[in-house]
Amino acid sequence: MSKTSSLTGLILAVVICLGVGFLSGQFKPGEWYQSLVKPDLTPPGWIFPVVWTFLYIIMGISAWLVWRQNGFKAALWPLSVFILQLLLNGLWTVFFFGLKMPGLAFIDIILLWGMILYTIVLFWSKVPLAGVLLLPYFLWVTFASYLNYAIWRLN
Repeated sequence: MSKTSSLTGLILAVVICLGVGFLSGQFKPGEWYQSLVKPDLTPPGWIFPVVWTFLYIIMGISAWLVWRQNGFKAALWPLSVFILQLLLNGLWTVFFFGLKMPGLAFIDIILLWGMILYTIVLFWSKVPLAGVLLLPYFLWVTFASYLNYAIWRLN
């Protein structure tokens, strides 16, 4: 693989992940979210876009590492699972902020949590570093699951 195609693949993988974040970001918290009772561990609002931008970048790098090392054919299943978890990631914002349905969002985030864990296992088997890079994402979604559940139950 040439350096140009490898760099193009990296850029594409990161842009796809950031694109999901950008599209999700169109569903703003707004007044509805501000009016909700939130758990004490809820971080300030400015934290979320900072953390998510970092996470989307490392997610893209992780997927790129698997693709670069194995190619699409040999990594079709791990990359397909990655895309599925990315879809669940984007849907969470639609459910929570768009539809204002924290219960449905919680079901989604639990599915997302499991798919991230499965992606980590699959990526780790192909390129261990790719699995390691997804650990901060897994931890953040674990925390976000707690927040989602607490908000749902408190309201």
